Amino acid sequence: MKFKSLQENLRKALWARIEERELTGLRLAEQTGFKQAHISNFLNRKRSLSLEGMDKVLSVQHLSVLDLIDPDEVNKRASIPPPSEDEFENIFLVDGGVAATQPLIMSMKVREIQKFRRSFLRKLRPEMHGKRGDWERFVAIKVEASDGMSMYPRLLPGATVLIDRHYNSLQPYRKGELNMYGVHMRGTSIVRYVEIAGKNVVLRPHNQAYAVEVVPLGDEGNISDYLVGRVCYMGIET
Repeated sequence: MKFKSLQENLRKALWARIEERELTGLRLAEQTGFKQAHISNFLNRKRSLSLEGMDKVLSVQHLSVLDLIDPDEVNKRASIPPPSEDEFENIFLVDGGVAATQPLIMSMKVREIQKFRRSFLRKLRPEMHGKRGDWERFVAIKVEASDGMSMYPRLLPGATVLIDRHYNSLQPYRKGELNMYGVHMRGTSIVRYVEIAGKNVVLRPHNQAYAVEVVPLGDEGNISDYLVGRVCYMGIET
């Protein structure tokens, strides 16, 4: 919520008290030490209050910033739901672009909630590069139709994949086995095998009918910027 919106909600709260005869502009001026004209101009949208001024009004009227925020807005941006208390962990299923770019998943971005056993998640070994420690570790995405076929038969269109965003390294998870990754491409997350060739990222499909993609690494040459995370679970609905 923007500062202007908070000021407008404060005006509404003050006008509600004035209309209920709980407050007057003169009384508010006396409480805050502001001139009555200053308070009148604020109430009539002719001027704004500084942060210090807002703090003073909130204090004398026994209001909190939370009183000025729409509860629906708070709920939309809350990190929900609380951790489950059984042997299962709540994992958020989100769009590919959210998985690639949002360190913390807000409730407004959650499409579904998936359940995974805590014992399974705890066994997964991270391999983190860069500043990922404050990212929610696990997210799930649905594989799009074309993307699923590019990894056929390991994946199918509509499959749900669990991505470990604390594993953004090319280090093989198991010796002799290629990792599958969620890769940040074209504003979403696609699933591919990944390797480095010179200053390029090579994205390899499993299905040989699909083309290999080669993407320049960029000036900093940081592969972890492209890797959303390692695919550590695949679920196919039947």
